[in-house]
Amino acid sequence: MTAAHIPVLLEAVLAALTPRQGETHVDGTYGAGGYTSALLASGARVYAFDRDPQAIALANAQAAGEARLTVVPERFGRLDTALAERGVAAVDGVVLDIGVSSMQLDQADRGFSFQADGPLDMRMEQAGPSAADFVNGAEEGEIARVLAEFGEEPRARRIARAIVAARPITRTAELATVVRRAIGQKPGDPRDAATRTFQGLRIHVNRELDELADGLEAAERALGPGGRLAVVTFHSLEDRLVKRFLKTRSGSLPAGSRHRPSLSAAHRPSFAAVARPVRPGAAEIARNPRSRSATLRVARRTDASPWPARVAGVMG
Repeated sequence: MTAAHIPVLLEAVLAALTPRQGETHVDGTYGAGGYTSALLASGARVYAFDRDPQAIALANAQAAGEARLTVVPERFGRLDTALAERGVAAVDGVVLDIGVSSMQLDQADRGFSFQADGPLDMRMEQAGPSAADFVNGAEEGEIARVLAEFGEEPRARRIARAIVAARPITRTAELATVVRRAIGQKPGDPRDAATRTFQGLRIHVNRELDELADGLEAAERALGPGGRLAVVTFHSLEDRLVKRFLKTRSGSLPAGSRHRPSLSAAHRPSFAAVARPVRPGAAEIARNPRSRSATLRVARRTDASPWPARVAGVMG
């Protein structure tokens, strides 16, 4: 099987993971299979996770002809538990590519994008409450909170008021028009006014930040000593969460005071060799404009025990 697209920062991810014949690696976000295919080509065994039924179907098709690929139809936040259920005690590498995939964005009927009209859905698992359910049922204050917190939208209150006034909203084009009118989109503006609203709703509907936090801790528990973690993020909320997790787990946060002791003081570092972030170069951005905001952070697992789940303050 050939992947439908070249994943972002593929060469840098492979350099960080250094997959070898006989190793076991986890692709926590299978998507269209790009990272998985590259890991398999190195000779590694791969456990591919995804919660999207369409991605799972693609992965199953690939696994039908590849004995070293095991498909796990689960959220990556459960990767350690799901691996243990399959008899895997520790792995050599984990890669997570956070956020919405190109495959999801490019299908109008999935409702992730305002570039083409479709049902206002946004559900990665195609189950549970949709974005339409939320915008049509939530109170104005809750909509504003989601847009401000997850979309980093400075005009969240104004947009929320406009959404409530325009309900019911069932299509992506309807929502985009409401947002653009509320903000006053001007011809030639470099960024579509609906961008932050769609981001905020998507993150909320899929609990993406909670899932990322769960996934980082699950990777910590699943990686054996010397195991490598590679995480690709696409916006500041995700990147800040990953950065703080790795700083905390590597003991790199500033020292605490006697009034507020350091979180790292009570635990041995579970990660080391935290590398400087990697971002795509001009050639990759030209090939794939969606890569322009990507950031890769990598670290190596030590032999220390995993930290307790959700140590207070670790997620910022």
